[in-house]
Amino acid sequence: MLSEFKAFIARGNVLDLAVGVIIGAAFGKIVSSLTDDLIMPLISLVTGGGTDFSAKYLVLGGADKVQAGMSLAAAKAAGANVFAWGSFITAIINFLILAFVIFLIVRQANKVMPPPAAGPSEVDLLAEIRDELKKK
Repeated sequence: MLSEFKAFIARGNVLDLAVGVIIGAAFGKIVSSLTDDLIMPLISLVTGGGTDFSAKYLVLGGADKVQAGMSLAAAKAAGANVFAWGSFITAIINFLILAFVIFLIVRQANKVMPPPAAGPSEVDLLAEIRDELKKK
């Protein structure tokens, strides 16, 4: 079992996947910081909502537990039922930025990498099979 595990880990695809996951996690943190620290404060400034857009929420229930100016985390800790629309919009913007950057990377990689070698067509394969059957 140990030798099978060692062979599994030594495969190129597993190592490539591990590197991709680690780099992806680090890149995700960069995108989150870009969104949380740069983009969302600018959007909030334009919309007149202060500096922390991701903390915007609407109280759906338990409003008696929430005081004016209470942060989202404090409102949740107080047991209020909140509709955290600011966090959701921040997550969507994170996703869109990440998806766009991945699109650009894949697009560039497709330009750099040569196309795969074309194999024989179905007609060629069928002709080869026909010729082999004629020989028999």
